[in-house]
Amino acid sequence: MADTGHWKGFDREKSAAALAADTKTDRRSRRTRQTLHETLMRLTVERGYDAISVADIVNAADIGRSTFYAHFTDKDDLLRSAAGSLRTVLMAEHAAARLAGSPHLDQTLGFSRFMTEHLREQQVLYQALMAGRAGPIFMDLIRHAVADIIRRELTSHSPAIEHLELTVQYLVGAYLAVLTWWLDRGAKETPAVIESAFSKLALNGIGDILSGV
Repeated sequence: MADTGHWKGFDREKSAAALAADTKTDRRSRRTRQTLHETLMRLTVERGYDAISVADIVNAADIGRSTFYAHFTDKDDLLRSAAGSLRTVLMAEHAAARLAGSPHLDQTLGFSRFMTEHLREQQVLYQALMAGRAGPIFMDLIRHAVADIIRRELTSHSPAIEHLELTVQYLVGAYLAVLTWWLDRGAKETPAVIESAFSKLALNGIGDILSGV
């Protein structure tokens, strides 16, 4: 029996839903990939990414090495796939929150409250993924996800915003710097405090662009 299931820091149903969106992959392959994703995440939290091997992953998942290599070239390839699923979940949750009329997401830069709350809920997992060789791979996921969300929010508030991509990258860099500092210190402040301070600082920096001045 595969050594997976519900554990703190990973939502199995959301992960499965993200993989199910890939209609080009058959159901059996999706189940295998989900099991490997879950196992990698759990072992990363328990032991650290650098300390685990492909052999550790397939043993814990009760999957043969040949099956693993039929889906992934190595451990890093598996991590990128798992990170991609997490990104899909994050984007879907943000879209659902907007459709549900979340008051925070009606505000310019409302993404910061959403993202900060999400990352605090998953703090143990994300801190484990930021450590060691997994860090650059995972940070690339976060950077692209945040950029997509910011771009979506900015264009919904100001469709003809000048220097859109420059503004997106400015906000991504500022937010990730704050986020890293906050998580490294143990997320002592509430998401509301971080969101409020970040939004005030960021809006002072891009106010003229948003107003079209």
